[in-house]
Amino acid sequence: MNLDFLPSPMEERPGLLIRDSLGYSDMNLIIPPALVGCLQLLDGEGTDLDLRQELVRLTGDLEVGELGTHLLQSLSQAGFLEDEVYSRLREEKHRAFAESPVRLASHAGAAYPLEADTLGAGLAGILDHAGASSGREGLAGIAAPHVSFEGGHTCYQAAYGVLGPELKDRTFVILGTSHHGQPEKFGLTRKPFATPLGEAVTATELVDDLSGRAAAAVVMEDYCHSIEHSIEFQVLFLQHLFGAGVRILPILCGTYLRGLLEGGRPEDDPGVREGLDALKELAAREGERLFWVLGIDLAHLGPRYGDPFSAVAERGEMLTVAEQDRARLERVASGDADGFWELIRQDRDPLRWCGASVLYTFLKALPRARADVLRYDQWNIDERSVVSFGALAFSSEPTPAPPPSSSQGAGAL
Repeated sequence: MNLDFLPSPMEERPGLLIRDSLGYSDMNLIIPPALVGCLQLLDGEGTDLDLRQELVRLTGDLEVGELGTHLLQSLSQAGFLEDEVYSRLREEKHRAFAESPVRLASHAGAAYPLEADTLGAGLAGILDHAGASSGREGLAGIAAPHVSFEGGHTCYQAAYGVLGPELKDRTFVILGTSHHGQPEKFGLTRKPFATPLGEAVTATELVDDLSGRAAAAVVMEDYCHSIEHSIEFQVLFLQHLFGAGVRILPILCGTYLRGLLEGGRPEDDPGVREGLDALKELAAREGERLFWVLGIDLAHLGPRYGDPFSAVAERGEMLTVAEQDRARLERVASGDADGFWELIRQDRDPLRWCGASVLYTFLKALPRARADVLRYDQWNIDERSVVSFGALAFSSEPTPAPPPSSSQGAGAL
């Protein structure tokens, strides 16, 4: 289930591109169009004879033994079959992450520069015009994209532009979308985050507190942290603003798939409820010692995501998507967690919001939070597919004073 299947990006080599989203294998394979239909037989129930019959049907040639063998060997060697090769690759990757003293920067040198000076200059360029809006009173958190810096730079600028130097000593609770983790779990790690800018410090005592209070909800030292970008990108901006050793609490939020597919609320799952309760207790106890950062994207439309139509940012179908996105953001801004989730689960979220669980988690942890939508954008991630994203600033409304007790009222009379 961790394999991605995409149209080949190479015109000279059409077919189906297969890659491993969890990074167990670093190989990509392109299956020629004529052989794509054979993949449906590799389901654990099909036999060699079934594959041979399908190849004969596709090619019209009875001599297909070598072709079938080559297909299976190629898939196995790449780690794309559930066999001994895959098991070995998986075990090696999990062991390497468990034994590593730090969470390494998995996207350095690809999604952003590996050199600290070049990276710092790029981050400074994004935030150059954002300083005038910093230092908002009562600020409790922000939501920023986790799309590439190229696509999301205006929303990164808007979100991180509201952060002032007075936040430097906070612990930054970073809620990131878990693209690959268990849907009803929270992924935690005690490892510090190493990036080209230095090593961010993970608040291990808060990690231990959460894992102790919500053991059924947590995957401890979740391997998904090693490949996930939704938190990594936020760490870079925080390091740029507050120094390499910024203190963080990184939490990957599963997609709450059960609530999405079956209806109801995410906390109908006992583990999710336990996790949300633990985060709410943490937020109430730690108060202004914490600052919350949400790494989220919004809608995903176009052939890249399985749609039969092409999508162009801010045109055609995407104008309607923008209206739907804003309706959801209005629920978030008003602190209406249940109303927000009701919009998400309608028709099982055809907009494919990549951040819905993060926003819901935050609203449940800080139920008195209200937001300003600072910016909304759409971007063509390729020529036919679009991602939308936004920047939000959250403030916490003060807790109302308790009403006078009956004894106080009697005394006043």
